[in-house]
Amino acid sequence: MLQYIKLNFQPGSREVLYCTLDSIYFSNHTLSELIERFYLQGGKQLFLDEVHKYPTWSKEIKEAYDLYPSLRIVFSGSSLLNILNADADLSRRCLPYNMYGLSFREFLMFYKQIDIPVYSLQTILENPGNICREINEKCRPVQMFNEYLHEGYYPFFTGNREDYYINIENVVNLIIEQELPLLCGVDPAYTRKLKALMGILATSVPYELDITKLAGMIGLSRNSVINYLQNLDKAELLKLLYSDLLSVKKMQKPDKIYLQNPNLLYAIASAPVQIGTARETFVVNQLSVNHNVEYGKTKGDFIVDHTYTFEVGGADKTFKQIADLPDSFILADNMEFATGKKLPLWIVGLTY
Repeated sequence: MLQYIKLNFQPGSREVLYCTLDSIYFSNHTLSELIERFYLQGGKQLFLDEVHKYPTWSKEIKEAYDLYPSLRIVFSGSSLLNILNADADLSRRCLPYNMYGLSFREFLMFYKQIDIPVYSLQTILENPGNICREINEKCRPVQMFNEYLHEGYYPFFTGNREDYYINIENVVNLIIEQELPLLCGVDPAYTRKLKALMGILATSVPYELDITKLAGMIGLSRNSVINYLQNLDKAELLKLLYSDLLSVKKMQKPDKIYLQNPNLLYAIASAPVQIGTARETFVVNQLSVNHNVEYGKTKGDFIVDHTYTFEVGGADKTFKQIADLPDSFILADNMEFATGKKLPLWIVGLTY
């Protein structure tokens, strides 16, 4: 927000105002008071940060939208659950934008200053050879991809991996210990069990889910586990996948569970992470931003947009499991260039 203001307004302009709603100012003043005063003094664009720290933010922003139609309001918050559970319905009054973590392409730009364009999935599948050559002229993608899996998803890595993982754990603890009980009605007594659930998933090879078995491992009822999994998915700590063959059961239970991104996987795992888990987690994370990703169930690891079948593995992965399927591809780790329909794993990280 501050960067946008710096680029688009003159220093000292009275037409724009930035404020964070966790400011001590709001202990004695309301947001509505601030907005009215700003508007009456000629304000045109208001930027509000950390809105989730102000209890009635959604109601007062909705009111301001109706009272001052010429005033442009941009707001952000770092609590996804709070934004989703807003008291007032802002869906018809604003354009929401979810700030995803860094894609592999964005990691190269943000941390390595390597500028790579966005490629659509269709373009990647139609022209993988040309794209691979272009990327390899600019960097060594396999080496940098390994860095990305461990420390490239969040934009707050400062060079110390241990500190980075501590910061990720702090975010997880905040969501599980404070936001889920407050916003989703999760019993605070069960937060330790939810952490245990995250730990189990982090060190397991992705498998078809047996809810009853999982419930027994952490000491919760089957229905409670399903409910908590859905809450963790909503909080973007997990990604739940469903089979294309079992879509009718989507409201009952997922077929496969992944942590939301590979960095989260490495940060909270209590044992060495299975490389196969990290690979699949990466694919689901990157492609889910712009595409519908489903569990393949019978053949292939994933089905994307009900059309493309992907099998994920190492450089020696073969087409044995998907040989007879149209529009099927292998995403293979430790490859710099595409070979036919066998593509390097990192290439799907260029889609946003």
